[in-house]
Amino acid sequence: MSKDISADFPVSNKIYLNNASVSLMPSQSISAMNDFLISYNSLGPDSSDSACLIEEKLNNVRKIIAKIICCKSEEVILTQSTTDGINIVANGLSFDDSSNIIIRGMTHEHHSNFYPWIKLKNKISVRNLPIDSNGFFKLDDLKSNVDNNTKLLAISHALYNTGSILPVEKISASLKKEIPFFIDSAQTIGCIGTHDVSKLGCDFMSFNGSKWLCGPMGTGLFYCKKESSELLEPKTVGGESAIIENDNNLIFKDIPEKFQTGFRNYVGIVGLESSVKYLLNFGMENIRKKNQNLSNIFRDELMKIPDVVLYGPEDPDKRTSIVSFNIKNFDSEKVVKKLEKQNIILAVREIMEKKIIRVSPHFFNNESDMLKVIDEIKKL
Repeated sequence: MSKDISADFPVSNKIYLNNASVSLMPSQSISAMNDFLISYNSLGPDSSDSACLIEEKLNNVRKIIAKIICCKSEEVILTQSTTDGINIVANGLSFDDSSNIIIRGMTHEHHSNFYPWIKLKNKISVRNLPIDSNGFFKLDDLKSNVDNNTKLLAISHALYNTGSILPVEKISASLKKEIPFFIDSAQTIGCIGTHDVSKLGCDFMSFNGSKWLCGPMGTGLFYCKKESSELLEPKTVGGESAIIENDNNLIFKDIPEKFQTGFRNYVGIVGLESSVKYLLNFGMENIRKKNQNLSNIFRDELMKIPDVVLYGPEDPDKRTSIVSFNIKNFDSEKVVKKLEKQNIILAVREIMEKKIIRVSPHFFNNESDMLKVIDEIKKL
């Protein structure tokens, strides 16, 4: 049995199992944010000393994120959310009337990785890959949709509703670097072990700090492959991201500054750095093993309850720790609200039009948490 670290994540008397939405933060990260605010204020927020402190913190978080996804630190752009990164790509690519992009599953996809693309449908063709019940698509369907006018493939690495992990490496290999590739990795970074963007084969990737990385809200990360940065034109501009040269010509700076207009969430970045250090100390593969164990325990116990319908792949290697289910003749929203009154925090999500109950344990949860929730479900 792996070490119980629940005491490092203060949450009063609740069982928190909604980490696929927003995770808890370790106490050390909350303390780091508090210490930073005191130091920043003491130095004078607009002073040379505070500027040096900010630069150090920005560089630190880029380096530690680069370590997690195996990229250059300058390829890490600091945003506010996964959605920010998706919109950098959707609004930054150049299209003409004959252009098309390819997405997966339409309304089966998370809004953040659906709305920005569907917004383009009046300008270009948005092609959809048909999916099976778990959200997977066939590589042959992808190949048949790619042509000389395809500007991008945009998919999620893992799905927010079924927990399915898409075979991203096989998908990118099938593209043979013929078209740019974007990955929404909000449901994988910090959750399913180590990552290497060169093996994933993506040009762009977006995720946030407040889900599986256990950082604060308002922190997001956008990976932009150095060689692919010229494909995107920033849609926001400011003194941080560009300069004026002769005859008032606007020249964008190189990445990461090219896509970072205005101030960042400095205190959030400090908290994120501290949280990622905590995760790395625990071990990314150890996190994956513990998450799988918690998920498997919960699924196995759910299967013993009459009238429970489970969703997502049976193979634990093909899913995250997300467990999605329904109980026949029970309203999912009412179940989640009733359990919240018992200090159990789950979530209602959807698979297409179907409302489901989503449980998403993380490495600070323990077996006792999972079994207590099962006991309360049996009492419904």
